[in-house]
Amino acid sequence: MVEKSVQEINKKIEDGSVNVVTAEEMVGIVEELGAEGAAKEVDVVTTGTFGAMCSSGLMLNLGHSEPPIKIQKMWFNDVEAYSGVAAVDAYLGAAQNSDVRGIQYGGAHVIEDLLRGKEINVHATSYGTDCYPRKVLDTSITLEDLNEAFLLNPRNAYQKYAAATNSSKRILHTYMGELLPKFGNVTYSGAGVLSPLSNDPEYQTIGMGTRIFMGGAQGYVIGNGTQHSPNSGFGTLMLRGDLKDMSPDYVRAASFTGYGATLYMGIGIPIPILNEKLAASTAVRDSDLVTEILDYGAGSRDKPLVREVSYAELRSGSVEIQGREVLTSSMSSFKNARKISNELKEWVKHGKFFLSMPVERLARDSKVKPMKQTQAVPLVKDVMSDFIVTIKKDQTVQDVAKKIWENSFNHVAVISDSGELVGLVTAWDVSKAVAENRFDSVESIMTKKVLSCAPNEPVDLAARRLDRYGVSAMPVVDTQMRVLGIITSDNISKLLARRY
Repeated sequence: MVEKSVQEINKKIEDGSVNVVTAEEMVGIVEELGAEGAAKEVDVVTTGTFGAMCSSGLMLNLGHSEPPIKIQKMWFNDVEAYSGVAAVDAYLGAAQNSDVRGIQYGGAHVIEDLLRGKEINVHATSYGTDCYPRKVLDTSITLEDLNEAFLLNPRNAYQKYAAATNSSKRILHTYMGELLPKFGNVTYSGAGVLSPLSNDPEYQTIGMGTRIFMGGAQGYVIGNGTQHSPNSGFGTLMLRGDLKDMSPDYVRAASFTGYGATLYMGIGIPIPILNEKLAASTAVRDSDLVTEILDYGAGSRDKPLVREVSYAELRSGSVEIQGREVLTSSMSSFKNARKISNELKEWVKHGKFFLSMPVERLARDSKVKPMKQTQAVPLVKDVMSDFIVTIKKDQTVQDVAKKIWENSFNHVAVISDSGELVGLVTAWDVSKAVAENRFDSVESIMTKKVLSCAPNEPVDLAARRLDRYGVSAMPVVDTQMRVLGIITSDNISKLLARRY
């Protein structure tokens, strides 16, 4: 039985006799020597990950102006920061978007610009007090002008991530990137074999006070992250590190189309091999790590499970969904994760980085809860019109015109012989056909690519779709595409009238 202490390993680091390997290298060592033999041979295993971590931000202090100001609202390069903590303290969230440039530039970009030595414009306002009389402040700063500037990241380094795909008929733009229609692709994130928390899944050596590689500098774990859910294998970390010591190689801003700003962070954690159990856990392989592919085509918190999949399958370049091969792509960089684990290895090996055991381990039995909502969310079925006029595609323009006239209805659903939705005809389509002297079949004038929604879908999502595509109505269909009713902008207007 092997038993070591962090103090013993730190002495080895100090005298240069420490044996350090990456988590990727540890797999082969444990296969060759077994867990006990590997525990005797190896002292430290380094891990690494580099991916988009939206739940990050910069805590900073500007110093006092003359005359002094108690900042009420503040913007850095037109990106608003939270300033309700003290007179000249502020927290700039990485995912906050610019008031001027929108989602193309955000807090993450300000953070990277500061790190690269660029000058940042500052605008602040205040209500004015006797001790803080100034009401408006405009200045420019660099990173060196700030008293303190440290990243305080509420949720980083997920233990694993769910992969994403899209069953809907349109492209989706998400925090998991662009998802192509009809299961056109799968995106995923995480470093798999190198993932820090996956190499110590019981958090024996990771917790409050653990010293880590953070953005190219030394940082610390200050507790479990928000949405920490170890019961389902989705542990998270809350981290702190000094931005002034970091490298832009490992702190990079990005903007996802249709989603907004995010910050790519490089995180590495050294795991001391104190016993054979830790040796075994640090030999985890991509094939051992299983996650879920979720369907983002459902605009809901509880996304449907498509299938379970290993990181080995995801990293192979394709996975099977419904009998066909679907291409996969990573939203994080395994190349940079490997670079981080190797750089951390060199730090430890050459006595530049010493290990620290946590003063408090991460929670191991918690599970994330959904938001408590005290007001019921109205569903499409609650506001839709049950009555809808239908017609077959081989009927004539005169037939559909008569139905519109008789029913005072602007939208007519076109259905197949088996009752499935195949198109939509509006009063405008009929008017256009008459003006062009076209009186052939309904199929020739109908819209074939019809937006539709499900009865159990929240009204908010249906309203967003109507607005996005500039249409005034959508048929409501079941899972077999049979028409159940229709929801219109008038239905939604009446709902809002009842609410307010």
